Amino acid sequence: MLQLGFVNFAANSYILVEGRSDNDRFYIIQKGQVRCSKSINAGLSSPNLGPGDFIGVIPCMSAHNQIENVFSSTPVTLIAVRKDQYPDLIQQNTPVAMKIIRTFANRMRIMNEQLSQLTMKSVASETPDQLYDVAQYYEQNGQLNIASFAYYQYVAACPQGEHVDKATRQFKLLAQKYKAPYLNGGETVRHYPKNTMIFSECQSGSDMFIIQEGQVKITKIVNGNEVILAVLKKGDMFGEMALLENKPRSASAIAFEDCRVSVVNRANFEQMVTTQPQMIARLTTTLADRLWALTRQLENTQIREPMHRLYDMLELQLEKARVHTHSGNYQLNITPYDLARMCGIPQELQAAALKPFLASKRVRVVGGNLFVADIDEVVKSAEFYRRQAAQGK
Repeated sequence: MLQLGFVNFAANSYILVEGRSDNDRFYIIQKGQVRCSKSINAGLSSPNLGPGDFIGVIPCMSAHNQIENVFSSTPVTLIAVRKDQYPDLIQQNTPVAMKIIRTFANRMRIMNEQLSQLTMKSVASETPDQLYDVAQYYEQNGQLNIASFAYYQYVAACPQGEHVDKATRQFKLLAQKYKAPYLNGGETVRHYPKNTMIFSECQSGSDMFIIQEGQVKITKIVNGNEVILAVLKKGDMFGEMALLENKPRSASAIAFEDCRVSVVNRANFEQMVTTQPQMIARLTTTLADRLWALTRQLENTQIREPMHRLYDMLELQLEKARVHTHSGNYQLNITPYDLARMCGIPQELQAAALKPFLASKRVRVVGGNLFVADIDEVVKSAEFYRRQAAQGK
């Protein structure tokens, strides 16, 4: 039996405090108004929230510290929902859970656009024409399986497009040697070799995917540069934004290593909502994890020095992997250039930014990937640089 608690706050009271670890519950506003703020402002407006809105869901469901300060503008009454009560809430009040999920999907799309704007000073086109730019980027960078997939999707989406003749020629040329898997969808369980595309940004589609094995990177191409938004692992879900919002894909999904994924279509998803509360809870957790990481990536853009940004982004990867501060050392599954792309550092500046970063004894390259030799020192450095950014230095 779901029994929820009620909490009252006087006007001008702190409800949640940024950085605190009190994340075992979230709140639905029953009465009153609240406002939100952050120590590092990455250009997103701080919302004023009222009855029916919710606060603290991202840190609660992702099990990370609070990501913002929340104050009561007026006397407020909140409904407290513990994390372990969420599956019961889904069963007994499905519209609330779906509002959370749809709000998350909308916020993620906005934050992806903001991240592109802040890192590359531009927002990628959301029209099917962007598929051609995606194909060209990956062809120029020697990732021809991916280029073949994107050229095919451009021709399918833009049969009268400006570049359709060249895209058709390039696809036919590449297809002789490079086989992009599942060009037209396919099985409900799919296997993708490393460095093949699952879907491209601006491609139409309404399927969601669940990773059964391997890892998948989520990326965008902006001004001829790749920005890595996330690297997802076994159990994570992706592609839900197109399913929930009925819009083209907002980012590309690429096999970061050999992977196996299961596919959930819209009909299956509607059934899951009513019959599998644990699956919907897992989707909420996945979205919360990615929103938490996107929040940190947006804050990373406010750090001025590229090397300082690299340290902050490295700490973020350690946090995502749940690595304890006093663990000593840790082997990551990303290259130094992957880390630079996560920071949105332009391709032509990456080598210069990475040189002093890798000269430190705290970090080195082992087997092509980053190895953190001293976690404590990396975390201390990153936190120092974040404090400087919060102070506007």
